[in-house]
Amino acid sequence: MLNSENVLNSAQLEAAIKKFVHNFCLEKHDIHSQKVTWYTEEGQADKIKQIGISKEGRPVDEVVTKMTEEAYRYRGDANHPRFFGFVPGPASSISWLGDIMTSAYNIHAGGSKLAPMVNCIEQEVLQWLCRQAGFTQNAGGVFVSGGSMANITALTAARDHKLNDETLHLGTAYISDQTHSSVAKGLRIIGIPDSRIRKIPSNSTFQMCTDVLEKQIQEDTQNGLIPFVVIGTAGTTNTGSIDPLEELAAICSKYELWFHIDGAYGASVLLSPRYKHLLKGTELADSISWDAHKWLFQTYGCAMVLVKDVRHLFHSFHVNPEYLKDVEGDMRHINTWDIGMELTRPARGLKLWLTLQVLGTDLIGSAIEHGFELADWAEEALLELDHWEIVSKSQLAMVNFHYTSEDLTEEETDLLNERISERMLASGYAALFTTVLNGKKVLRICALHPETTRDDMRTTVHMLDTFAGKLHTEMKQLQK
Repeated sequence: MLNSENVLNSAQLEAAIKKFVHNFCLEKHDIHSQKVTWYTEEGQADKIKQIGISKEGRPVDEVVTKMTEEAYRYRGDANHPRFFGFVPGPASSISWLGDIMTSAYNIHAGGSKLAPMVNCIEQEVLQWLCRQAGFTQNAGGVFVSGGSMANITALTAARDHKLNDETLHLGTAYISDQTHSSVAKGLRIIGIPDSRIRKIPSNSTFQMCTDVLEKQIQEDTQNGLIPFVVIGTAGTTNTGSIDPLEELAAICSKYELWFHIDGAYGASVLLSPRYKHLLKGTELADSISWDAHKWLFQTYGCAMVLVKDVRHLFHSFHVNPEYLKDVEGDMRHINTWDIGMELTRPARGLKLWLTLQVLGTDLIGSAIEHGFELADWAEEALLELDHWEIVSKSQLAMVNFHYTSEDLTEEETDLLNERISERMLASGYAALFTTVLNGKKVLRICALHPETTRDDMRTTVHMLDTFAGKLHTEMKQLQK
């Protein structure tokens, strides 16, 4: 029997929640003065292991405090205004609230009859997003955990629409050398091996070369293969580049290929009146992946896959086992388990709906446009300094650059830039990492946080310059 002294009652839970929320809000209130990265101390993992798993249970407030101080504290804080690494996911407090509400009700969002109004809200959001992308009539989609799942969901629909059991072994897909790694992974999972994944080179602005693509499609067709999908990118992970979407769509139409756009990062620009024109051509795609936990300021994980014709998803994922007969849906009342991989799934779209309702699209659009300004300010500051080269210009809130000097070899330059990143991370002031472009190690800033200021950006750049100068001197002294 349960020991009544250890059973958590509502008053204890309420007190623990209030304490946690209070401390969390205090942390968020003064976030600019806090460190961006928190490295684990020596023996921290051992402290966690020594806690063990309790047989009798422990007071909830004690466990919550322990988790906060010993686990959650040690992280790269993507919610920090100076977290510029990877593609950060700064989350709105409104989304956080929506996440709490959704988790509290623990809704099964797989079937429309199980939670009809939850399903209604999600479908309303998805239809609105489809309209932003230029999809109409039979368009639809489903919320998924992230861009990886969105891409594989769309690619599965593409495979099933263009190939069958007899032709699967001939199916050939086309990506660029800047395409996100999740796409190739997804293609392999659905049965397309590396030998039939064509990596098309990108041009000087890191966009897929359409002339090379078309020649490769023609060659593969002549060799008896079946080209079936082209994946363009709206906002590459390395540089924020947008592939020539209209040209890719024309090629896909000409050769009857499915056109998928990986817009996990950049599709959010569709909500910016000022920059929406950069994504002209999304309306020509068959499917689009879109991450709300990137540039729509949602907590993890919240992403969408949108398709021009939702019947393609239904064709790939619809099942009708006997235990679901009572809640079977149709094309008018779609169960999301019929258009995606998951049977049991959380209501991922409610927090996005809440955010859109509270903040409004005007404010979200201006927050997206602020990211463009931040990258422009970083580039502006870099151009005022010596020894810094812009490798990929500011676009979609990203800029790539590196420190260079005539007295450094290529290997020394790469090593120096890697160490500059390490010094900045160790300082705790800002977080940014390296990537490789044109065979060179470069530093990369991706700035999405609505609360990041011009001073934040300029101070970060000048700190990088200070670290670079010291490291350069140290490197030369060691060579003497």
